Amino acid sequence: MRRRSVLGYGAAAFGVIGLTLVAGWWRVDGPGAPQAVGARPLPLTEMEFSLTDHEDRTVGPETLIGSPTIAFFGFTYCPDVCPTTLTDISDWLDALEGDAEKLNVVFITVDPERDTVEAMAEYVDYFHPAIRGWTGTERQIARAVEGFRATYEKVPTENGGYTMNHTASVFLFDAQGRFVTTIDYHEPREFAVPKIRRAMNEEEAEGA
Repeated sequence: MRRRSVLGYGAAAFGVIGLTLVAGWWRVDGPGAPQAVGARPLPLTEMEFSLTDHEDRTVGPETLIGSPTIAFFGFTYCPDVCPTTLTDISDWLDALEGDAEKLNVVFITVDPERDTVEAMAEYVDYFHPAIRGWTGTERQIARAVEGFRATYEKVPTENGGYTMNHTASVFLFDAQGRFVTTIDYHEPREFAVPKIRRAMNEEEAEGA
């Protein structure tokens, strides 16, 4: 998988947006979206769920222990928030340069009905190669969302289809699986990248 430039990520994101807009426009994490539960995410060591990555391998919270983690919930039919956030994450990883290899970066779907392993593989290929796509059954996704203290909700649309409202924040964990902080939707790179480095530095401090 070849590495794309920031401009390439932007073009890919707009391409994804263009394809999905034909299915209708919706709002994610805005008015009418489910309210955040307001609880701190569990440590990864206390979460219990099993999913499948975009290369058809079984994964779970234990997969993430040992390296700092960036995690984001979304879905491939998302017209705006998801491609924008994944483009931002790709930009942050580029800013980290070689340090990006020290991170786990996972995009977990909240729409397993449409987001198969194959769909996730095709979608994440638009973005930074470090980003992994995770999917599973409805029950498996619900279990993962519960551990992260995130939210999601299936919302019918006028054309007989549906969309997904969901938490739009990015979650950061250190290498021991402890929750560090979140990065808000549209948070500037000059704030986001230091937060990621903080998660990485906590890893280094623990090993010192």
